[in-house]
Amino acid sequence: MTRDRLTWAVLVALVWTAMMSFGGVAAETVMLYPNIFGDAPASLDRAREFLVAGGPSDYFPPLGASVVLTCLAAAVLTWRDRRLRWWVAGAAVVFVACEFLFSVFFFWPRNEIMFVDPVGTHSPEYLRQVAAEFVAGHRVRLVGGAVTAVLAFTALLRWARDSGRTASRADPTTGQAR
Repeated sequence: MTRDRLTWAVLVALVWTAMMSFGGVAAETVMLYPNIFGDAPASLDRAREFLVAGGPSDYFPPLGASVVLTCLAAAVLTWRDRRLRWWVAGAAVVFVACEFLFSVFFFWPRNEIMFVDPVGTHSPEYLRQVAAEFVAGHRVRLVGGAVTAVLAFTALLRWARDSGRTASRADPTTGQAR
């Protein structure tokens, strides 16, 4: 596989994983969150009962790791190209900051309180407060996912545009630049 094909494949994978992550967060926002956080603590109890076979914690960690790995691969493959470097690096930084680090330090402790600690450990008032904090903080994750997807897609579009220019300048018989 040539470097150009590998770069194309990695950028497509980056866009795909970033969009899957953002789409998952967006869908979760409109479909799950009103049911999970709408009437805490009763809604938290229903969520515990419902999300037993699988839930966001089964979907997002492997997908997030895929986004990070494709960001790293894309950064390595595009680092020499100044026109792409900062789009890919920006996608990586935004994703790691808004999705991974923010989740670790903000969401994971709140998930423990709402879904792991035994029922009755925390007062209803405290659970309502934690649920409200979670929903408010979720906006950072939603915006971060959108920005990551846009940056990754922009890198892919710029790479495709620049590759198209190079290809149009190539001699059709040899494939070499004129």
